Amino acid sequence: SFQKALRGLEVGAFGFGSDPKDLWGTEDQPSRDDIRAKLSTPGSERIFYIRYAFKDGMTAAEIHKLTNIDPWFLDHLQQLIETEDNLRAIGKLDAIDADTMRDAKRRGFSDRQIATITSKNESQVRAKRLEMGIRPVYKSVDTCAAEFEAFTPYYYSTYETENEAPAKGDKKRVVILGGGPNRIGQGIEFDYCCCHASFALQDMGIESIMVNSNPETVSTDYDTSDILFFEPLTIEDVLNICDAMQPDGVIVQFGGQTPLNLARGLEQAGVPIIGTSVDTIDTAEDRELFSSLIDELGLRQPPSGIARNMDEARVEAKRIGYPALVRPSFVLGGRAMEICYDHSQFARYVAEAFIVADGQPVLIDRFLEDATEVDVDAISDGNDCVIMGIMEHIEEAGVHSGDSACCIPPFSLTQPVLAEIRDATRKLAARLNVVGLMNIQFAVKMEGNQPTLYILEVNPRASRTVPFVAKATGVPVANIATKVMAGQTLKELNVTEEPIPRHVSIKESVLPFRKFAGVDIVLGPEMRSTGEVMGVSELFSIAFAKSQLAAGTVLPDSGKIFLSLSANHKESAESLGKSLIELGFELLATEGTAVRLEASGIAVTRVKKLSEGHPNLIDYLKNDDVQLILNTPSGKGARTDEGKIRAAGVQHGVPCITTLAAAEAAVRAMVAMRETPMEVESLQRRYAQNV
Repeated sequence: SFQKALRGLEVGAFGFGSDPKDLWGTEDQPSRDDIRAKLSTPGSERIFYIRYAFKDGMTAAEIHKLTNIDPWFLDHLQQLIETEDNLRAIGKLDAIDADTMRDAKRRGFSDRQIATITSKNESQVRAKRLEMGIRPVYKSVDTCAAEFEAFTPYYYSTYETENEAPAKGDKKRVVILGGGPNRIGQGIEFDYCCCHASFALQDMGIESIMVNSNPETVSTDYDTSDILFFEPLTIEDVLNICDAMQPDGVIVQFGGQTPLNLARGLEQAGVPIIGTSVDTIDTAEDRELFSSLIDELGLRQPPSGIARNMDEARVEAKRIGYPALVRPSFVLGGRAMEICYDHSQFARYVAEAFIVADGQPVLIDRFLEDATEVDVDAISDGNDCVIMGIMEHIEEAGVHSGDSACCIPPFSLTQPVLAEIRDATRKLAARLNVVGLMNIQFAVKMEGNQPTLYILEVNPRASRTVPFVAKATGVPVANIATKVMAGQTLKELNVTEEPIPRHVSIKESVLPFRKFAGVDIVLGPEMRSTGEVMGVSELFSIAFAKSQLAAGTVLPDSGKIFLSLSANHKESAESLGKSLIELGFELLATEGTAVRLEASGIAVTRVKKLSEGHPNLIDYLKNDDVQLILNTPSGKGARTDEGKIRAAGVQHGVPCITTLAAAEAAVRAMVAMRETPMEVESLQRRYAQNV
């Protein structure tokens, strides 16, 4: 169970060492001093350094003294290392006998670990193990402590003899792969999709089998699926379940990136993937294949390239130009993604991206400044494609879609642009032969007086926006997509037209900055939010106000507002300043913004920069004399003046808005809150009235 838990973390470890992440025996092998330092302070890597400590000759007593971990646990961890040493002494896979293999498997060693130890690949170890007849069995979790018969269908794998997993009956079986651990970039939105997939299968009389490792999700509740397996989401563990359960299909679309990364390996092992094909998934994720597909369809995408080393990255940057968006491929939540405005930034961030990419290529795109980003969720059955929701982002392109506020229906896009978006979506669905859900990210950029549409990304899977779209439109998106993947057509399900609600729904992100003192809160392409909320109203302004309130941002009705805009936003200072003065607010600003406001005849109190002495904004914050900060950044980082101001605002509980679009929406909301009362109505009531 310990080694399973480490695999379930999805940090690149496949157990207690002896895997591709293992530093022991490499040039990065930690020294005794490094090991002692890691053991002394609890942290995410300490558990792996306990192994390094044993490898380095430290005793259980020494480790206990540094960690205060009970010697009973340390003894068991030492036994795992003894098993590993025994396997290393044998050395060759062909020399491992059945008893040794079974003992290693009973002690939690994954096929990947044994492959690393014996210099083979995982599939070779699996083939050898199956040839020996060594397969896991599945036991049910006894939720009644043997006092009564337990009917809760939880199962876990173990290398014993008796198998308690239910035999296959007359019903079809479909496996749903969950999202694994919730973390930034892969959250509860995917769990929502997995749950609705299970409910849809049950509606169709198909037995639903959930595979997930996270006990804190609804997908792992005892009554969500017919059968539940608490297992890590790795190729080995999923294939073992498929061997035992013989499913008629496996759904990989609903758990985010984790199941998608398993899709090719599952298909190669003969597992039936239902819905969009693995080839389509690869085409959408392979930059070179996708670029040629976009050209073939006559669509546009920003200039882009792919680099496998620093030399290739420099060549691509020179061709594409700045600003450039740099990101590692196959990662969650835009991790290590950065916008680079010059060569020095580029060199630094590309180096970081290669580390995070871990052997995969790094993607380089021309970044579209001052563009409007648009998310589209659609369902295709292979013939017809119906758009479920077009979401216009409130923040401009460059803020990760998981962090930006967005609106259904779009609030500023013209009908010709929307028609072009719909046409491009249908073309892509048809060409990719999508069956199930698809998410497309577009950017609309004004070039001269004409808006130009660019394709940023296509994901042939459920996106994190699916729950929002479902609630905003009243259409059970994940349920319909599951039934389509199971063989029904959109026409059979009576889903033929895009649902366009008469009300406005706004999704806003919840950000955890109060928990991290001193961190700069500027949003960018790397996702940082830990949740989201939704505001609904007949008016955009009230819907936005509700979303801010739900996210913990209380927009003020009086007091002082600090206004500081970057050079390229200075032209907006006049209109923002006039609106705020008309609402009765007093304005504070540093010199640059103050000069612009004063030139327009707007009254403003000048505030010194932090480097200029006192009184500066932090003094006002300490005196509870600022109610809102509107600051579009010209610099980023916790050490900059701006970064310190934003961080101080968060720590003093003062709302801090860092994009011009959000600032303008906030002003509209503050105006509307004085004129229009907020009303409360349940979604059930609203949709029952067919509004």
